[in-house]
Amino acid sequence: MTEYPLTCGIEIHQQLDTKKLFCSCDSHLTEEGHGSCYRRLRPTTSEMGEIDRAALAQFQRNLGYRYQSAPGVSCLVELDEEPPHETNSEALATTLTFSEMMKARVVDEIHFMRKIVVDGSNTSGFQRTALVSMNGSVDVNGKDISILSICLEEDACRKVETTDAEITYRLDRLGIPLIEVATGPDMHDPEEVMEVALRIGTLLRATKKVKRGIGTIREDLNISVPGGARIEIKGVQELRLLPLYVQNEMNRQNMLIRIKGILEERKISPVKFEPVDVTDIFKDCESKVIKGALSDKGKVIAVRLPGFKGVMNGDSGKLRLGSEMAQRARTKGVKGIFHSDELPNYGIEQSYVDKLRDFLGMNGEYDAFVICAAKEKKATDALEMAVARANEAMVGVPEETRDPLPDGTSKYSRPLPGAARMYPETDVPPINISKERMEHVRNTLPELPEEIEARLVKQYGINAQQARQMVRQDRYDMFEALCQFDGMASIAATTLLNTYGELETAGIDISAFDTKRMTDLFRMLSESKFAKEALPAILKEMGSTGCDAEKAVKKLGLESVDESEAIAIIAKIVNERADFVKEKGMGAVGGLMGPVMGALRGKLDGKRANEILMAEIKKLL
Repeated sequence: MTEYPLTCGIEIHQQLDTKKLFCSCDSHLTEEGHGSCYRRLRPTTSEMGEIDRAALAQFQRNLGYRYQSAPGVSCLVELDEEPPHETNSEALATTLTFSEMMKARVVDEIHFMRKIVVDGSNTSGFQRTALVSMNGSVDVNGKDISILSICLEEDACRKVETTDAEITYRLDRLGIPLIEVATGPDMHDPEEVMEVALRIGTLLRATKKVKRGIGTIREDLNISVPGGARIEIKGVQELRLLPLYVQNEMNRQNMLIRIKGILEERKISPVKFEPVDVTDIFKDCESKVIKGALSDKGKVIAVRLPGFKGVMNGDSGKLRLGSEMAQRARTKGVKGIFHSDELPNYGIEQSYVDKLRDFLGMNGEYDAFVICAAKEKKATDALEMAVARANEAMVGVPEETRDPLPDGTSKYSRPLPGAARMYPETDVPPINISKERMEHVRNTLPELPEEIEARLVKQYGINAQQARQMVRQDRYDMFEALCQFDGMASIAATTLLNTYGELETAGIDISAFDTKRMTDLFRMLSESKFAKEALPAILKEMGSTGCDAEKAVKKLGLESVDESEAIAIIAKIVNERADFVKEKGMGAVGGLMGPVMGALRGKLDGKRANEILMAEIKKLL
């Protein structure tokens, strides 16, 4: 059996563009949150009689949850004050269609289950999810990627504020239908992970029933390396960052495997959690963190870590167990911890380090310590988590769920959930899937991406590379809308594939260019209201100010000139450079096109300007 340096699977969660899954509320986000209710959640046992470890860990954070209603997009169903209504038929139909596109086997009868979630993101303490199909596959660059399951589920609440004691959620996102696609662990290269996600995302968009934009599609990455463990990075939103998240997680796991080997060589025993109050040692310390804690009637608590010297922040920063320990400690509400590998630093001088080492009786070659400055119970609880994480290092890579960070790294969130988090949903009746229904699905499948590409080439005359790029960037609907105007295919392709990229580089938000604004712009172009050369400038103005196409053209002074006016402008340029024209002959065209287009400033099509310029030059020769 081949051992790969990486094994990765993806779970893709795509919002559907329908009403909500279990009520008739609209499914869009709002910036308005009205009123609120406060709740606390606790884990319950599954039908197997077990409490899920991830749910228990979240409960132990001792947080409360506040929920804002969202008029028009939330109701008593989202508040868990009313049973779910009938399952949204359009969402289910889309999931069945996508299942058939993935060649997955649809189940005969769909049953919704309750998945325990006690981080507050569901008012009920669980998420409703249903297995729709399984055992499918998708071809990505000639390789078959297995599709283990396709589920239909409800999205969670949207987090809007977090404090030490509670989290505030808004109910607008709760209940939006999601298709969840889980691949097999078939990817063995970071770039391949992105390609698989791109392919599945493209197929989802081909259904024409999914939402678009940031936050409407999220990826969970399940990553392991040889000797490591399965780690889930949950909620990645930017496709381009997928390879970076994967590579960084590979590096992290290999680092932890190396630390395990070092600890085995030292033959150390698990650390006993024996916290010691060392406040007196640090009472005059100038560290801002310690001074702040002591002024708030806190204490400095320390724990000895025999055998851990050099692995918390050693080998020029390549060994970073300390950051892993700090992430666990922060789940108890502290800002962080200090460990001996990073001291003296942060206002803690060497003299304090020496006093602490003497006080703790640190005589061993590899003895280390960790300290926390906060209220006594909070500091003690945080150090207990840090020590537990240190002991886990002896077994290598602990299974856990991690949150993605904007720089492509991740941080600890909670233990990896187990099977103990599922139990039957009693408020949603089973849904029978008949053979006749599936036959109808098979007869009404949407175009596949490669079929769309071939049609764009044939119908509009663009090249294959442009067509592929149009589909991959999900711009083919916009492209076809712009092609309703005669002779605009080439210009539309250049605008959507090249000009858009230049605008993004300049910091312009191209999501503001919806279909209506762009069709209005191209209608004006087709009516010769301005020259095609002016498109980038007009789009920049529209994106920067939010104005429509007509206002942008007027503001920039780019209204088309009458041909007689254009002839007069070009004739003047030619006559002013008569000596140059007589010397170069028709070769003067190239030298004069710049001044001509500068004078016309996008008011006349370049091809027509060239024709007039040639005619005026011929008059002098």
